[in-house]
Amino acid sequence: MSPSKPFVLFFNPVKHARPFYEKLQEVARTEVVTSKTREEFFKDVKNKYKDIFAIYRTSASGAVAGKFDAAFIERLPPSCKYIFHNGAGYDPIDTSACAKRGIIVTNAPDPVTDATADLAVFLLLGSLRQLNPSIFSLRAGNFKRGVDFGHDPQGKTLGILGMGRIGRAIKHRCDAFGLKTVYHNRNPLSVEQAAGAEYVSFQKLLTQSDIISLNVPLNHNTKHLIGAAEIAKMKPGVVIINTARGAVIDEAAMADALESNHIGAVGLDVYEREPEINEKLMKQQRALMVPHVGTHTVETLAKMETWAMENARRAILGEPLLSPVPEHQGLI
Repeated sequence: MSPSKPFVLFFNPVKHARPFYEKLQEVARTEVVTSKTREEFFKDVKNKYKDIFAIYRTSASGAVAGKFDAAFIERLPPSCKYIFHNGAGYDPIDTSACAKRGIIVTNAPDPVTDATADLAVFLLLGSLRQLNPSIFSLRAGNFKRGVDFGHDPQGKTLGILGMGRIGRAIKHRCDAFGLKTVYHNRNPLSVEQAAGAEYVSFQKLLTQSDIISLNVPLNHNTKHLIGAAEIAKMKPGVVIINTARGAVIDEAAMADALESNHIGAVGLDVYEREPEINEKLMKQQRALMVPHVGTHTVETLAKMETWAMENARRAILGEPLLSPVPEHQGLI
């Protein structure tokens, strides 16, 4: 009798990479979770999910499970060895709690790069040109009346805070608009990766940039990395773009600085307490906002699904994983 296939529990159905999902079923038993709440899942994991080998999750999995925090990880069965996250940022997962249980977490960093960078550039140009107030004016029947002037990108300084894959992709796209790019990381990049961008200190980036793009992961070191004190050091009229995580900036402080006109405009895809958004931001026309859609394209979502499932396939077959999170690379 052949051994049963490892059980991979999907917290969200695969929508765009169905052929790969069917291919995965050749080596795995798959099922989409039917639990409707966190407490219901805790009951189900004692019986019908008691032998899961791995979990596939997306950013939307919190609707059922909440965060994959220590309390959640503790309730997983001993058979669970992997969590395959379909996304680059994995801050909802307590990687330390996973490590203590011997659970390896993988993410999907490469597929998100282009779509997120494209959206960041859209937000950057839209905010710089003050397009959101003009759209509001148009829809109110005031064709171009009372619309303030925007700014050209040429000759402006773009400060990229976090020059990883997405930061470098944003820099590459912005070269075409005549922007000068400076960046700050924990460590300078190689000359090839920097591609002409100047490495500066955190303080220098704050004080010299006309536009600041936030591209850092959210962790205990980066939460509220930008607060009222940091905003006060920025140039009057600065434009802030955030496609990383909402909590890397103090949302209330940002809203206050917009209201006082110290910040000229913001372009936001992420928010500190999603789906809740600061009331002042909601009322502020100079806040160009979209609802966390950085990777929300058919093509990119298919790549992300495929990447996460490829990690699952490799784990089952004992092949090297594509992308264990940095905290877990020593566990392999």
